[in-house]
Amino acid sequence: DDWVFGRNPVLEALQAGLPVKRAYVADGVERDDRLRDILKYAADHGLSLLAATRSELDKLTNGGVHQGVALQLPPYEYTNADDLLAEALGAPDQALVIACDSITDPRNLGAIIRSAAAFGATGVIIPERRSAQVTAATWKTSAGAAARLPVARVTNLNRTLKQYADAGFVVAGLAGEADLDVAGIPGVDGPVLLVVGSEGDGLARLVRDNCDVLVSIPIGSEVESLNASVAASIALYEVTRCRG
Repeated sequence: DDWVFGRNPVLEALQAGLPVKRAYVADGVERDDRLRDILKYAADHGLSLLAATRSELDKLTNGGVHQGVALQLPPYEYTNADDLLAEALGAPDQALVIACDSITDPRNLGAIIRSAAAFGATGVIIPERRSAQVTAATWKTSAGAAARLPVARVTNLNRTLKQYADAGFVVAGLAGEADLDVAGIPGVDGPVLLVVGSEGDGLARLVRDNCDVLVSIPIGSEVESLNASVAASIALYEVTRCRG
């Protein structure tokens, strides 16, 4: 389970629609505008607040600065990668899926999920290891999209890329040094699996080898690279634009 604590983070989490397993408020805690907003939100949305002592909240949040309030979030339910593939192939429009390679910042992952939802992607794929997982920070950055867009977690990303290629997807990896523009993805009107790597190291070597094509986003020479979530958003937009 993941935790959100502190008055501002708790209120923002509630307003962003994060799922809540349990909500706690400390006995006798001093009230301010933030706490009143939290209590009002809970009352308006039928959310029960469990009473706890400050020492109990200290233990639950592992000594975090909770300011008398904390939320326990349920574990995120990941989609099976095979089910995501079947859903993508059965979509009425052209299938579009995005895979993340070594995206370790949960906020970057949340922003990618938000962009994927905005541009009509069927879902997002992440590896189990060396990758950010769907946490409270991911939920919040996704602005609720993590509740609507399936995220599949796989044990072997390269095997999954091969699986999607065998199913008829064009696997396109984002690489800053690639000569081909995103708009030039061959078969862009068909199923596309877009692979985005970390901002620092980009795509891993084996991931590059399992891409059908490497594509880039033209940027000014004075800028070395784009933030991974920004690059993913631009690439998703460009694929959607090319499809008309």
